[in-house]
Amino acid sequence: MRRLSAFLAVAVPFLLAAEAPRRPVHTYSIVARDAATGELGVAVQSHWFSVGTAVPWAEAGVGAVATQSFTDPSYGALSLALMKAGKPAPEALKALLAADSDREVRQVAMVDAKGRAAAHTGAKCIQAAGHEVGEGFTVEANLMDQATVWPAMAKAFRSAKGDLADRLLAALRAAQAEGGDIRGQQSAALIVVKGTPSGQPWNDRLFDLRVEDHPDPLKELGRLVQLRRAYRLMDEGDGFVTAGQWTEAKAAYEAAAKLAPGVWEMPFWQAVALASSGKRDEALPIFKRVFAAEPFWKRLVPRLADVGQLPRDAGLLKAIEAQ
Repeated sequence: MRRLSAFLAVAVPFLLAAEAPRRPVHTYSIVARDAATGELGVAVQSHWFSVGTAVPWAEAGVGAVATQSFTDPSYGALSLALMKAGKPAPEALKALLAADSDREVRQVAMVDAKGRAAAHTGAKCIQAAGHEVGEGFTVEANLMDQATVWPAMAKAFRSAKGDLADRLLAALRAAQAEGGDIRGQQSAALIVVKGTPSGQPWNDRLFDLRVEDHPDPLKELGRLVQLRRAYRLMDEGDGFVTAGQWTEAKAAYEAAAKLAPGVWEMPFWQAVALASSGKRDEALPIFKRVFAAEPFWKRLVPRLADVGQLPRDAGLLKAIEAQ
């Protein structure tokens, strides 16, 4: 711990001084922890291209961060490093601000894995600018049409139902309903990570979505959240197939199809799983629906058999291709 503290003592001022970009990512965002699941998340919208590459940061079991206004991306990485080392979010934020000579143009917010939240709005952030720290979350905004934006976000987050992704989206929508960014909309992003790390960081990101440039980025972000839920259900269905739990697999696949009715790849792979497990009679009607909607999937069938993703059963393959 002492060696880490010594490293951070040198690294924090050096990185902040070295970065110090004057990148005006004026925006509104929310960072939050779900008290029931421990999940951590951050969501943001801005009239700035690809806001998701600069503002939101999160790590499972550690915390979530938003760095905006005249953004310094090192706040994201350093905040997570400090919280991972055991510093509560308020202490981590205080340490970073103390080392930053440009802190008055920054707007930074963070929450740690225990739900301790902190935020800073510099005196030189462009008005309307401000933040609100609540229990396990913060909302923050700058260059807004009016000063009611962040209070509306806090109210929406507290009252919203659903999982953390739903509640983060509710806060963003409330901000936009209050006028949002005075310049309008352009991009948005949402990250949700698990409360407890699995040791496999690639599996710890439940949502990692960005809308780089869109006339209605929040509508598009909502669509992507729903699509991500559908693909997660497909993954669950595949897991149930592997375990031989066909009732559960069928329920997962059907739920995925309801969330993404126009994505024919989902029922196609469901049918492949059924056919590969000897459930030909259940698979064939699904293949038929898929081929009727998008005939090119039929051309994939023999290629799958060539690599063992479907049985090399001439009768089965002929029956599938006849659908």
